[in-house]
Amino acid sequence: MERVPNLTRADAVAAVRNPLAFIAARWTPTPRTVQRAALAALVMAVVIVVTGGAVRLTGSGLGCPTWPTCTDDSLTATRAMGVHGAIEFGNRMLTYVLCAAVGWAIIAARSEKPYRRSLTRLGWAQFWIVMSNAILGGIVVLVGLNPYTVAAHFVATTALITVAAVMWQRTREGDTAPRPLVGKPVQQLVWFMVAAAALLILVGTVVTGAGPHAGDSSEVERMPLDWETVAKVHAVLAWIVVSLTFALWFILKAVDAPKGPLHRTRDLFLVLLSQGVIGYVQYFTDLPEFLVGLHMLGSALVWIAVLRVLLALRERSEGEPTEIPAQSYAATSSSIAGPR
Repeated sequence: MERVPNLTRADAVAAVRNPLAFIAARWTPTPRTVQRAALAALVMAVVIVVTGGAVRLTGSGLGCPTWPTCTDDSLTATRAMGVHGAIEFGNRMLTYVLCAAVGWAIIAARSEKPYRRSLTRLGWAQFWIVMSNAILGGIVVLVGLNPYTVAAHFVATTALITVAAVMWQRTREGDTAPRPLVGKPVQQLVWFMVAAAALLILVGTVVTGAGPHAGDSSEVERMPLDWETVAKVHAVLAWIVVSLTFALWFILKAVDAPKGPLHRTRDLFLVLLSQGVIGYVQYFTDLPEFLVGLHMLGSALVWIAVLRVLLALRERSEGEPTEIPAQSYAATSSSIAGPR
């Protein structure tokens, strides 16, 4: 059994000055460990969406009426504040779990050998988004759940999911220049689909901001819009995204595209169908809280699925970039499907 070296004074000073470098010098995680760390950060980003929705849907948005403390006299929720205080304070505590997951992702990326600056930067980007969104969450409470700040809070969490999903994908790739797997027409179609999905999510926040679930039992300001009209616009956008997804799958299938983009497109189509069923059921059943919460989870999963389609359009090899040999395809297939 190997003896663990004693920690010297110089080691202690080095650990204080640069703890990440200190850990990286003594620990080399396996690629699977780095992938799991990135996945844990992504999962926690989705969990925080669900728990944030639970706070809103249980009317606990002002369970802790101030910030950064729970009340003017207490850092934590008290028994007198009841279940609403416990739910709101519990959601605040989950932010620390999210920070821990992001911190693990940063440490694992920093310690991987060889060192990959791109992964570490993605980890730190998540950290700063979490910190910014925590402050924004405090502002949401201080302004009494103003619907515009609530919408911004959700959009910031979506940005966190975006960076976390990209980091998770990058842990399974090399650092060579990306090689496209499809042609320009398909890439343009996918970017249009991404834009439509982003607009779908933004309009969804407007539906929430104008709808009946204000987030607290007290009188809370709502967006001055007819939420049913906005919900119909939201549904139209959803059908646009579904149509674009089906068109993309059909094109990829017709030109015998690589399996990666094809499978990711299929996954997105299935997630969209499930989300659509939930959306219509909740609309025609007067927005029951459970289904609204499930729809919020579906929103995060749809966005991740859209990002996975986008990221599947290229590949990065583990080794040095190599020149792609010229290949001849039929005119239609080569322009749409791209190189193999």
